[in-house]
Amino acid sequence: MSTSRPAGVWLIGARGSVATTVVAGCAAMASGLQPPTGMLTETPLFADCGLPGLPSLVFGGHDTLDCPLPKRAEELAAGGVLPHGLPAAVAAELTAADAEIAPGGPLPHDDRDEEELIEAFAADIRDFTARRAPAGTVVVNVASTESAADGDTLPPSSLYAAAALRAGCPYVNFTPSTGLHHPSLAAPSARSRLPYAGRDGKTGQTLLRSVLGPMFAQRALAVRAWSGTNLLGGGDGAALADPAAAAAKNAGKERVLTDTLGTPVQGEVHIDDVPALGDWKTAWDHIAFDGFLGTRMVLQTIWQGCDSALAAPLVLDLARLMLRAREAGVSGPVGELGFYFKDPVGEGAAGLAEQYAALGDLAVRLRAGETR
Repeated sequence: MSTSRPAGVWLIGARGSVATTVVAGCAAMASGLQPPTGMLTETPLFADCGLPGLPSLVFGGHDTLDCPLPKRAEELAAGGVLPHGLPAAVAAELTAADAEIAPGGPLPHDDRDEEELIEAFAADIRDFTARRAPAGTVVVNVASTESAADGDTLPPSSLYAAAALRAGCPYVNFTPSTGLHHPSLAAPSARSRLPYAGRDGKTGQTLLRSVLGPMFAQRALAVRAWSGTNLLGGGDGAALADPAAAAAKNAGKERVLTDTLGTPVQGEVHIDDVPALGDWKTAWDHIAFDGFLGTRMVLQTIWQGCDSALAAPLVLDLARLMLRAREAGVSGPVGELGFYFKDPVGEGAAGLAEQYAALGDLAVRLRAGETR
């Protein structure tokens, strides 16, 4: 893929904290204002892989909110998420992206059926691609977590995923929401021969679990219980105050432990909405384990961070990798991208070291221009 031809990144939840940080961060790195900290696609691992350059990325998306991106960026800077002065420095890029955000849905009193909504969303993506992204577009869901799907009705995340398929775009689900996992989308996703990846970005607590879980297994230490608590505010905190949405989020966290330890363990993850924290979060883990001769021990961890700043470089990595994968003829679930997710699609290990090795294998194939 030529690094000079514009490539599109269509964000679902385009006026949220993660999306705003993605757009502002890309502009800051492309202009040399900030280094590409946290981006594996800017390391030697992906050198000469033909990825689209950061300056070539153009942004648009869907959202049901109407707060302009420049104003949202100012709010994030006031909260310490973005560097002071950055919103003003990249105001032109934020304004350009904001102009490409179309109304999402379904909104209250919207009487369009599922087919009409999917076609409308797909038309927005096709129009954006035709006007702004001659190298193609990838659709990335970074919206707030929704409740688990109920019955045959397509939830909003699945409507957007179906629209991505219809528009001929690779798709990434960075959330725990249903997306392409809805049973009715299995056949269309297979027929599309498009690459897709997800779900639920692995940014903090679960990232640490995917490292510590294999450590206990490899040292033959018996984990008796593993409990966790999350305190978070912002849009995620409000969304995850819904027990159904929290359950969808926690399922991925707990699955990582089962997969890396080889057996389920006692303990749960609790999520508390603390609006005063804004876009910052704190995660605690309490791990009870047995050592030699049954000696009982405990490991406790504390993770404090900003979800948007943790997620943004991963979203940019995934967007670039999926655009290149599409060009290289990769189709179906891209299991090698499990490194980035709590609940990855396709085959692959759950431990971070093995996932990183798989990512390296993908880099080799992309560098060689292989297809499958």
